[in-house]
Amino acid sequence: MEMIHWCWVLVGFVMGWCWYKSIKSKAMEERSGVPKGNPGWPVIGETLDFIASGWSSRPVTFMEKRRSREMKDLKALLKNQPLSEFQICFSLVLDDESMFLLSFKVEKGFKGYGKVFKTNILGKPVIVSTDQEVNKVVLQNIGNTFIPAYPQTITEILGESSILQINGSLQKRLHALLGGFLRSPHLKARITRDIEIYVNQTLHSWKDYRVVYVQDEVRKITFDVLVKVLVSVGPGEDLNFMKREFSEVIKGLICLPIKLPGTRLYKSLKAKEKLLKMVRGIVEERKAAMDRGDYVFQRGPPNDAVDVLLRDTGDSTERLSLDFISSNMIEMMIPGEETMPTAMTLAVKFLSDTPVALNQLMEENVELKKRKAVSGEDYAWTDYMYLPFTQNVINETLRMANIINAVWRKAVKDVKIKDYLIPEGWGVMASFTSIHMDEENYENPYQFNPWRWEKARSVNNNNSYTPFGGGQRLCPGLELSKLEISIFLHHLVTTYRWVAEKDEIVHFPTVKMRKKLPISVTPLLPSAI
Repeated sequence: MEMIHWCWVLVGFVMGWCWYKSIKSKAMEERSGVPKGNPGWPVIGETLDFIASGWSSRPVTFMEKRRSREMKDLKALLKNQPLSEFQICFSLVLDDESMFLLSFKVEKGFKGYGKVFKTNILGKPVIVSTDQEVNKVVLQNIGNTFIPAYPQTITEILGESSILQINGSLQKRLHALLGGFLRSPHLKARITRDIEIYVNQTLHSWKDYRVVYVQDEVRKITFDVLVKVLVSVGPGEDLNFMKREFSEVIKGLICLPIKLPGTRLYKSLKAKEKLLKMVRGIVEERKAAMDRGDYVFQRGPPNDAVDVLLRDTGDSTERLSLDFISSNMIEMMIPGEETMPTAMTLAVKFLSDTPVALNQLMEENVELKKRKAVSGEDYAWTDYMYLPFTQNVINETLRMANIINAVWRKAVKDVKIKDYLIPEGWGVMASFTSIHMDEENYENPYQFNPWRWEKARSVNNNNSYTPFGGGQRLCPGLELSKLEISIFLHHLVTTYRWVAEKDEIVHFPTVKMRKKLPISVTPLLPSAI
């Protein structure tokens, strides 16, 4: 028993020493301009609180408690405290004669750290920014000041040549090539037909279902469309193989970084090997056709992203290798499996919860459908993109969905932004969710209100609206994403009425519906359109 007693004494001494060093380090940092904050517990920091907020219905809780913290959870203790500060004690009863006490002090009336604060997540110091001006600087300074910093499993699966990881001239060149292609009127005109086909095929199948799980159903649309844009693979065995293997790949992006056989990461890496072999074969075949001078591949407009990257001659010292192209084609499939299905699903949820918005959306799209029926013309991509209220619905959905909740960077040198110092080597989390759900930026931010965009300034160059990121890494496919959502919503509201079952949004590890948003659909009669 005496040995146990002394062990606890040693534990107390070590923890006390760590606490003292932490306080001393904190004081030095704050004098140098490092944002205020709490490093949390040794090793784990504030990781558990960070994850817990992601599981809640209000994922910005972690940020809100620290930027304007009122210590509500300790209100009862504070109420009866006559002193300017109080002490919290944790006790461990060792035996009848001894007790070990661990205590720390919290200042009464503590109001928070402000919009930029420091914390410790997964054992690493991190500066969290909920300030739109600071976020803008972080997003615009890539390479010379900040570099991407993602969890180990993401780096492991996507590889060092990932679009997420590369910097400098290569990143700018790749972004310009893909952005130019994805924004081109030629692609939009062609892909509009493909999206319409996939959407109508999927919606047609719903009439046979008693309950439709929206999250699963829209994934059939988005993944097929994106694979067509990237590598021109249509329905068939190859596409089914890609779907199956990619679903395994993406499961390992956020998991324990253990690569032993049977683990999630191991299975995902094996799935990527199979997928990479197939995509590499497509790229090699396309390259061989170009080398032969095949007119279709050499002179015609680019058919897909592979064509775009293979045709780029660039700097002879930076020619894009076939492995580089193949690997990044796989990475670019992520929106088709995750972000786009989530955006479409949440649009249906928010509209289900807001009947007035749904009715106005329906009226606008029914009017377009009637005009097309009278004229006999096919839909152009501009028809969908120029529906003003539909675009307002999409903007509001993306603001509230926060599918990309933040970006993670690492400072390559000491950086001063406003009055804040970000030390070299520290992580930076620029929170998009906090900006989108801030009452200073949006009135009643938790209310789905598409009408707010009628008088809002343009979503372009708007620092308080960043669902697609910003700066040099602004998502190159943002216009294509909005086009796809527009087409889906148009055909949905002019084909069915639906009743959604009660469901809730889960924000960790990624945003999705807990029950996949089950709905019951009723086909519209022609007379109702």
